[in-house]
Amino acid sequence: MKKRILIPIVAIGIFFTTVSFKSDFFEIAKQIEIFTTLYKELNMNYVDEVTPATLMDKAIKGMLEDLDPYTVYWNEQQVEDAKINNSGTYTGIGAIAQSRKDKIIIVEPYKDYPADKAGLKAGDEIVKIGDITIADLQDDAGELLKGTPGSKVAVTYKRQGKTATTTITREAVEIKAVPFYKLIKNDIGYIVLSQFNRKTTTETKAALVDLKSQGAKKIILDLRGNPGGLLSEAINIVNLFVDKGEVITTTKSVIEKYNQVYKTKYDPIDTEIPLVVLVNGRSASASEIVSGGLQDLDRAVIVGARSFGKGLVQRPKKLTYGTQLKVTISRYYTPSGRCIQALDYWHRDENGDPVRKDLKEYNAFKTKGGRTVYDGGGILPDIELKSAAFSSITTALLKDNAIFDYATKYYYNHQLADWKNFKFSEADFQDFLKFLKENNFEYETETEKKFSEGLKVAENDDLSKDISTSYKQLMAAIDNAKDKAILDKKVEIESLLTDEILKRYFYREGLYNYQINHNPEILEAVSVLNDAGRYGKILK
Repeated sequence: MKKRILIPIVAIGIFFTTVSFKSDFFEIAKQIEIFTTLYKELNMNYVDEVTPATLMDKAIKGMLEDLDPYTVYWNEQQVEDAKINNSGTYTGIGAIAQSRKDKIIIVEPYKDYPADKAGLKAGDEIVKIGDITIADLQDDAGELLKGTPGSKVAVTYKRQGKTATTTITREAVEIKAVPFYKLIKNDIGYIVLSQFNRKTTTETKAALVDLKSQGAKKIILDLRGNPGGLLSEAINIVNLFVDKGEVITTTKSVIEKYNQVYKTKYDPIDTEIPLVVLVNGRSASASEIVSGGLQDLDRAVIVGARSFGKGLVQRPKKLTYGTQLKVTISRYYTPSGRCIQALDYWHRDENGDPVRKDLKEYNAFKTKGGRTVYDGGGILPDIELKSAAFSSITTALLKDNAIFDYATKYYYNHQLADWKNFKFSEADFQDFLKFLKENNFEYETETEKKFSEGLKVAENDDLSKDISTSYKQLMAAIDNAKDKAILDKKVEIESLLTDEILKRYFYREGLYNYQINHNPEILEAVSVLNDAGRYGKILK
């Protein structure tokens, strides 16, 4: 009897699945045919000359625009760039550079690499590569800086209003996942983990073993500013500190094959050593898997500021002609079951912006030991510090390059012999405020956006004249409030300015050595590690 019932049910399931698949397939085929004919007619008949590749790029971007920002199309060069990021090795000039409209800005030259050897410094504006003026180039000028090891490239750059030239000899550049580690305070190992590439576990494990051999009895793992990377490496980093077989993350999707449970696979290095993990608003993705996993397993105390809140998993899918689609395939969940995704890209407000979950709506979860933790909005540290935070004003300063540009100005107006006694003074902060005024730094608050939209509505209703005076007074009040906001966020702004300035003089090595003795987050990590009672109380 059971067999007779089962067969029809299975048959019905297959029938509906087949019908559903055929329905979807027909709809997809129909839409592709419509797009193909439109694309063909547009290229053949438009009044002005159009470039097929440009049209297609815009069409693809438009199609993906309403999805999450991590689902993106990669052309052939972007595919290669992704491979480089994951491998940690490439051939080039050895510098972080930023392409702008008519120039390339050197953001950070790596110590003893080609750009540094050629004399380039942060803030230099490359305007010409070889015989090619960047302002005349439509493609990504940064590609011209790449080449085979030993090859040379001449660059023309501007520094403080003066033009100069130099020749760079390209070479292989190794991007370290662990750019710095050191034994501090006699028995604390400090490890900076900057990204999750294929070398991350190897380098972190080597640093941990070396520090223990030097006498480290406690560990600080610094994930601040780490944007993430390979999921497998994140699992393996947690595995260094927890037993084999522990669930670190679970991925869930509407597509069955992407529903997976990721467990630790290897024997750990040390499951008992006291551990503090540092995070901030720029710690994302794989960094949040590590910090969230260690928090949920009560294996580490988290210090700093709420992390970015990226709870989505992407996977590259090969397309034709060497291109790829990096597509969001699932959400990931920490061991306690929480998803820390901050923005909801599938439910947007009236302006089309993704909705951010309200703090009051966060759901409570329990760690392995029974502590309460919450989903949404990133990983909330066990110990929060203002110096690690990224407020809207701080984010605006970074986005506008105000902190970067002021550090450039500072570098050419001050002499620093060493990093040990540096302090960003009150006079320096006042000079920074003056710099913002002189350079017309502005940012628009959400309040201003709403009032601006209201004024447009008033214009449509012929009410703008009646309320213009009040509107101007309101905007003046908001400007005063914004000036106060900068002062209110002085601690976090000074922290970022200090970091950017020190890199100019002493590279990252000097910055990390300075932070060990002065950075509030590191000092707090040292404090909690040296207080066994406090450390244990937090985790219990």
